[in-house]
Formats: sequence, structure tokens, C-alpha cells
Amino acid sequence: MKLPAWLQNMFAGPRPESLNPHLRSKIRKSFDAASRDEVYFPATIDARILHVQTLLSYAGDLSGKRVLDVGCGKGRFARVFLEKNPGAVMYGLDISEKMLLRVPAAVGAVSGSMTELPFEDSSFDFVYATESLEHAVEIDRAVAEMCRVLKPGGKLAIIDKNTEHWGRMKTPAWEKWFNRRELEKLLGEKCHSVTSEYISYWHDVAPDGLFLVWFAQK
Repeated sequence: MKLPAWLQNMFAGPRPESLNPHLRSKIRKSFDAASRDEVYFPATIDARILHVQTLLSYAGDLSGKRVLDVGCGKGRFARVFLEKNPGAVMYGLDISEKMLLRVPAAVGAVSGSMTELPFEDSSFDFVYATESLEHAVEIDRAVAEMCRVLKPGGKLAIIDKNTEHWGRMKTPAWEKWFNRRELEKLLGEKCHSVTSEYISYWHDVAPDGLFLVWFAQK
């Protein structure tokens, strides 16, 4: 499948070290363009996918709980969370306001950066990020922010790509994949009970090492 022009334009340049205003604007514009693409950035996800089921299982009963989807895109995971937990109070944050236009009305859509979450300390019972931390650039700040907005005892889950498989697909110049222990260490600075495991898409397909899920509790 040929990549669309907007996606091809994301790949040039060295990996940046800081999320300066110019880069932030570039990332936002790239996802604004992506909002028109339902192939690479769909608005829905099959609830049977193991990524979804793993998050739902780890979160547990969310009735009356506050949940934050960090880097929610069009809210595909948030849709499932609300279907399974209609009593939850769901928020979705994304850098692209055009992505947020596709988020379900029942989700509190908030425009913002992962490195500066516009929420008070200890605001959420469960926070998760699925293939979004890789776009944060300043990874340590983004992890610290997700831990900051967690309530004491709250749970955090991150699903993202393993740096040992870097090169398997084209990536934007700013994207970063993660060493398993590196991200565990970052999480451990602000949270505890940190663990990680390899994860596949389907129960009947063994993980091939590309995806990892990290769990932490504050």
C-alpha cells in the first residue's frame, strides 16, 4: 500500500531532543492531516483486540471512576471503555483538535500536550496511553505528567513499541520506541509496582516482540 503524501512528509530529518514550539506545531499539523485518514488512523477498534482487552482487565471496574486516554486520537479506545464502563467519567487528550472532533460526545475532549497535561494533580483513577508516548519527544516529562495526574493508588498503563524492533516500519523523525527496562525505570521514579510484558494483537497469536505493555500504580 502506497503511503499518502502527508504521511511521507513526516519521515525526514534527525530525531529531535526537545519539544520546542516549532516541533510541537509540526506534530500537531501532521495529526491534523491524519484526522482525514481512516485507514492509518481509524475512529474505531475491534474490542476483541488484545491491546483493548489487556487495558480493560488491568483497569477493572471503572464505575464512578475518572479515566484519561492520553493521546486519544479519534477516541477509538475511549469508545470501548465507555461501552464496557458506562458509569465511568472519560476524558481524552490529544494534540490535534481535528482528531478530537471525532471523539464520542460522551468523552471530555481536551486539546493539549502530553508533556503539559492540563489537569490538576491526582485527578484520575486510571490513565493509559496507546502508541502515543512514542510521539511525546520529551518522554521523561510525559511519563512524569501521567503519574502526576494519577490519584494515589491509581493505575497507569502504556502500550508502545519495542526499540529492539526499530526499523520494522517507517516512523516520523520525532518518534521514539522504548527499551523495556528504560521505561520501567522512568515509571518507577514516580509510581510503584511497575511491571511490563510483551503483547500481541490476538489471543491466538504469540507476541513477536514489537509491542510491550507497561503497568504501574501510584
